Amino acid sequence: MSDLPRKAVTRTAKLAALPLGFAGRATWGLGKRIGGRSAELVGRELQQRTAEQLFKVLGELKGGAMKFGQALSVFESALPEEIAGPYRAALTKLQEAAPPMPTRSVHAALAERLGEDWRELFTEFEDQPSAAASIGQVHRAVWHDGREVAVKVQYPGAGEALLSDLTQLSRFARLLGPLIPGMDIKPLISELRDRISEELDYELEARAQRAHAREFAQDPDVVVPDVVHQGDQVLITEWMGGLPLSEVIERGSQEERDRAGQLLARFLFSGTARTGLLHADPHPGNFRLLTGDDDSPPESWRLGVLDFGTVDRLPDGLPPTIGTALRMTLDGQADGVLDLLREEGFVKPSIELDPEAVLDYLLPIIEPAQVTKFTFSRGWMRAQAARIADPRSPAHQLARQLNLPPSYLLIHRVTTSTIGVLCQLGASVRLRDELEAWVPGFGAGEESEEASEEAPA
Repeated sequence: MSDLPRKAVTRTAKLAALPLGFAGRATWGLGKRIGGRSAELVGRELQQRTAEQLFKVLGELKGGAMKFGQALSVFESALPEEIAGPYRAALTKLQEAAPPMPTRSVHAALAERLGEDWRELFTEFEDQPSAAASIGQVHRAVWHDGREVAVKVQYPGAGEALLSDLTQLSRFARLLGPLIPGMDIKPLISELRDRISEELDYELEARAQRAHAREFAQDPDVVVPDVVHQGDQVLITEWMGGLPLSEVIERGSQEERDRAGQLLARFLFSGTARTGLLHADPHPGNFRLLTGDDDSPPESWRLGVLDFGTVDRLPDGLPPTIGTALRMTLDGQADGVLDLLREEGFVKPSIELDPEAVLDYLLPIIEPAQVTKFTFSRGWMRAQAARIADPRSPAHQLARQLNLPPSYLLIHRVTTSTIGVLCQLGASVRLRDELEAWVPGFGAGEESEEASEEAPA
């Protein structure tokens, strides 16, 4: 693997081959069934081959293709179990690593962006990257003052590649839709395009990370590494070790999963309230569990948060409408909920809806907020996805009449992505505690008397 492929024709050809590959494998599968193999066995093998090709291409191309793959990976919980297995390994590969940029290219980029004497800034620099992501890769080093640091170097031509990839992916979004039942792929791709310029700007990322590092400097639960140096397409931050969240998902104990899930929910809601910024890239590769000593119990673990390249600027925190609508829904105020949704643009003026039908649609989705503790699971996520995806269901019909205002688009994606990760963890989380503490309008003193104490998966 050489540099990030920059020639549009090369990248376009690789991406354009994906739908052809899907079609070819479907034909192959039909032939196997005619030959006597069971539909179930052929279907699983077909899904596995599709996953392997899709995520191999996305990972190799990095750029917007890999960014899209990472966005999809957190929705793995919504896949039916019979096909989730073959996808799971391929999806999670994109959460931690990708093929690295050659050492000579890294050195050339550092010389261009930090100066020919860039090595004098470090007492040690590891040429092998510790992580490679969609627009850059990270190298471990020791800064000249002795601090361990992470050096993030942007791939040459990353901006052009991001835009080109997402344009190409949008052309066959309909074919990619079946990967995640109940999810419209095209708006996801459009929203990723809208965030590209911010993610490429390391000065904006440095500001967002510094703001979080200051706010959480003495926090007992959340740790954000501070920025050491920021330059054009190079960002140097304090190094953070710890246990990757993806490893807790893969092999953590239930106690470890529950602690990770509680911390993730706490950061989702408290971070915005405390900094006026919403960390908008919640895939597992951006989180670490800081476990302390080997014998430290999970309840003492802290959450390390990385990568502030994509944030939503919400200076007043989350819109109060979110908390108010949640509270009114839990309290059964059907008319009030519909009026609020209409006022905020979720229901267009020309659309007539039954208030009770709106409640019936919303209540299963907000089940985690109805109880003291909720156990997230892949089964629950699949049930929600299937309910909305089934064209015969009332939920599907109502969902088609709702509108998502642009100002809520990123909030919605971050929230649903985080819920996807909680389902991957299978964590039992006191979500209502976090809502009451951090979400305007939800109201700490207004909890529903009917709420039960705990809900199983």
